[in-house]
Amino acid sequence: MEDFRQEAAVFRALCDEKRLAILARLRSGEKCACVLQDQDLGLTQSGLSYHMKILCESGLVESRQEGKWTHYRLSESGRRRALALLEELTAPNAEAGKSCCGR
Repeated sequence: MEDFRQEAAVFRALCDEKRLAILARLRSGEKCACVLQDQDLGLTQSGLSYHMKILCESGLVESRQEGKWTHYRLSESGRRRALALLEELTAPNAEAGKSCCGR
């Protein structure tokens, strides 16, 4: 059986409404954690940190340190990988073999 851990990380990142709200805010460009914290997400600092860890581990978001602040931005390569993954997993594959009952 194939190992889909990294692929599952992408979908895990997308299956939470708080993380989707964070992604929506990052669409307008890089944001400091302090800016994301101040926005109407209803997250504590530790809650934001938790969600950002998941988004970064999925590859959908990149981060950089500037002094004591972390800045986040959407990852173009992560976006392309997520789109390709969804396409690959949902596209019919006639070569994959027969379905049940020999059909």
